[in-house]
Amino acid sequence: MPALRQVAAALAALLSVGAARAETAYVSNEQDDTISIIDGATLAVTGTIRVGRRPRGLALSPDGRSLFVAVGDDNRIDVVDRATGQVAGSLPSGEDPELFVVHPDGKRLFVANENDSLVSVVDIIERKIVGEVEVGIEPEGMAASPDGSLIVCTSETTSMAHVIDAGTLELLDNVLVDTRPRAAVVAPDSRRIYVSSELRGTVTVIDAESRAILGKVGFPAPGVPREFVQAVGLALTRDGTRLFVALGPANRVAEVNAATLAVERTYLVGQRVWNLALSPDGRRLYTANGNSSDVSVIDLDRREVVKSLGVGRAPWGVVVAP
Repeated sequence: MPALRQVAAALAALLSVGAARAETAYVSNEQDDTISIIDGATLAVTGTIRVGRRPRGLALSPDGRSLFVAVGDDNRIDVVDRATGQVAGSLPSGEDPELFVVHPDGKRLFVANENDSLVSVVDIIERKIVGEVEVGIEPEGMAASPDGSLIVCTSETTSMAHVIDAGTLELLDNVLVDTRPRAAVVAPDSRRIYVSSELRGTVTVIDAESRAILGKVGFPAPGVPREFVQAVGLALTRDGTRLFVALGPANRVAEVNAATLAVERTYLVGQRVWNLALSPDGRRLYTANGNSSDVSVIDLDRREVVKSLGVGRAPWGVVVAP
């Protein structure tokens, strides 16, 4: 009996590991007009989805059935049916969509229109643009507070984070941050906003209510020229304790203690890491490496890169679904 119990326990552990690794990652290949599909159980590329021209930003619908893809050169959002792996339709987006965010209610997309200095609000069900918000020059980064009250947009040339009331679409504040802000993310309790600065190589931390600057994070990288340390994509754990920052041409990802703002470690990944995404269980981090045309997979339990996967040309965005 003890031996049987040991076998049963071992089998349960193996099944648990398999279930924990059942995620699927999707990577947008900017120069190939495709999405690569990565199976989390085998860490292999298992398929390719043809989409519109110049795919960049990606997001999942709250029910997990649809993958939204910003195809900038076609001025639309393609909607991929995950069950079939095919584009099932599209949504209007305004001109040159790059990044966007799905509102927590699942009914609207907020899209950065880089060429028009606008955020377009798209009704997903009605498939139409229902609002616009004027922001700074070259808007890119988009984030929504988990409580659904705020939308954050970053404008590269204006070097600002714009805070928008998600209900009224009123522009509540313009917060000056470091040069060329790229991405934004909001803490799980909706109290902090994190904004990356590409040219300064920093992350600015903002109080979501008062919009005061709470602190900044710099990223020392011994042996790497200072100008190569460019903070771009961001990913925050579900509990809000760890922030992961893609450092672009430094070919590294930094892990930041969100409470102390200390950089605890860095991971060497592919060339020009642009965007990144956590697995649903928070145990893995996937990075899109634009210049090496691959994806690095970081095992956060082991604290090491465990796989490099070739995808299409110039991978840009990445999301991970259960």
